[in-house]
Amino acid sequence: MTHPEHLHGEVADKLHRLRERVPELDRLTLHVRKFAVMMTARHGDRLDDWITEVERDALAPLAGFARNLRRDFDAVRNGLSLPHSSGAVEGNINRLKMLKRQMFGRAGLDLLRKGVLLAQ
Repeated sequence: MTHPEHLHGEVADKLHRLRERVPELDRLTLHVRKFAVMMTARHGDRLDDWITEVERDALAPLAGFARNLRRDFDAVRNGLSLPHSSGAVEGNINRLKMLKRQMFGRAGLDLLRKGVLLAQ
């Protein structure tokens, strides 16, 4: 999961040798890197071309992923293009669920409310 520019020494050499020996891994690496650029640089306009390219390749699991992206294409493209994020909301939801699980069966809604307010 490390960015390729941050790999050094033996790890970088090992990856290079693996990619030379396994053409499928080399193609997979190229597709994943293109997708990573779309995610980090907000290039959702490239999504359709990326999906088409991946579907033409013989890498079945990645092609399946690409087909599933087509199901909700507009939402995925917007997620890759727009600066908006639901990260803060999702973080709060996860925190509330954790508190709820910790208190399950111990007390009622009043204690859960107090726990939520104190956890902020």
